[in-house]
Amino acid sequence: MEIILLKDIEKVGEKHTIVTVKDGYGRNYLIPQGFALVANATNRGKLDDLKRREAEVESKVIAEYQVIADKIKDVVLRIGAKAGASGKLFGSVTNIQIAAALKDQAGVEIERKKILIDEEIKTLGTYTAVLDLHKKVDAKVQFEVVGE
Repeated sequence: MEIILLKDIEKVGEKHTIVTVKDGYGRNYLIPQGFALVANATNRGKLDDLKRREAEVESKVIAEYQVIADKIKDVVLRIGAKAGASGKLFGSVTNIQIAAALKDQAGVEIERKKILIDEEIKTLGTYTAVLDLHKKVDAKVQFEVVGE
């Protein structure tokens, strides 16, 4: 059975490609879940229009994320945490606290899942987090952990 994929599916193919799968897999899983369409003449004709519309939406989303990335490029967030006399924190700083600081101090609301921290933050100091906004847009935000 030939189908047009509407989403990237691991070990099957990428979005907007025409692939051949077993009849049962296509008919019982991919099509009912909305992951694919039957690759008949009508749907093949609509494929170019579908690609064009999704490219327009994608470019708008990328532009929005680029604005956010430019807005937070030079911002240094201050995150307060309880620490001992040696500068070691009681606990650690997580992406949840970084998301809250971004919202309060920079006026940007970002999902905590999109904030990536390379190392555990257990001491006072300055760190960098990567914001995985989109496949094509990554931003870095610097933050300073200060004692309360």
